[in-house]
Amino acid sequence: MASVATDTDTDTDTTDVFEAHRPVLTGVAYRMLGWVTDAEDVVQEAWLRWTGADHGQIREPRAYLVRITTRLAIDRLRQVQARRESYVGPWLPEPVATDFGPTVPDTAERAVLADSVSLAVLVVLESLSPLERAVFVLREAFGFPYAEIAATLDRSEAAVRQLAGRARRHVEEGRPRYDVDPAERRDLTERFLEAAAGGDLGNLLALLAPDVRLVGDSGGKAKAPLRVMESADKVGRFLLAVAKDTGFESRLVELNGGPALLVLTDGKPDAVIQVDVRDGRIQCIYIVRNPDKLSSLTP
Repeated sequence: MASVATDTDTDTDTTDVFEAHRPVLTGVAYRMLGWVTDAEDVVQEAWLRWTGADHGQIREPRAYLVRITTRLAIDRLRQVQARRESYVGPWLPEPVATDFGPTVPDTAERAVLADSVSLAVLVVLESLSPLERAVFVLREAFGFPYAEIAATLDRSEAAVRQLAGRARRHVEEGRPRYDVDPAERRDLTERFLEAAAGGDLGNLLALLAPDVRLVGDSGGKAKAPLRVMESADKVGRFLLAVAKDTGFESRLVELNGGPALLVLTDGKPDAVIQVDVRDGRIQCIYIVRNPDKLSSLTP
């Protein structure tokens, strides 16, 4: 006698299909929003839409789920833009641990995913329109065909190509692309920590580009510069003063596709520091101290 599918079997299949695509959905939502909580809310809403859909009418679950998630993320991005405008001090994305896992074995693909989730790129994406950001994320980070992106956004393929070109140019202007050996970046991060913790201004200045920038994000809830700092001398002296007056421990972790320093005070996350490197020197230093953005990094 043939077995009969039960509601439990159907529910299990529905859950399994969604969970299989969750990493991509979360990746899209986070790159669109730059905040883990917002991304999780979007993915949860996509799950609710998925469970209520007529699956017999859905021929390609992945395309359907990405379409729902992207549209929800666009709506959420438009809602939070006012919140970003009233943010105290510079705004940086919430740091997130990145482990692309065995499903991304190709080195080139890993490099693209890492770059698309870097703090530097996510900061530039903040200046794009929601539609430009969606096209850039789907095309540049995940390699979706233009035709599929057009269907996702309910736009013509020609319009999507225009959006993609505009977004790509804007990102390249905002953050010139340059290849950095991951080992070199890790080495400079470790040497940066050693020089700052050791109070050695000379060694620290040797690591910094003359026009280095320091961007601190506190959200008004912790001590951090309320404006972007520039020049090696100013940045170097500021970092040494902070290191001297603060008792802390730190560990090297991978966040947003690259090495970062997780600073702990009394065993709790106090800051995340990540550097951008070019031509063998540190070009930009990102410091996230807003406690709302550090809670998920509890060791």
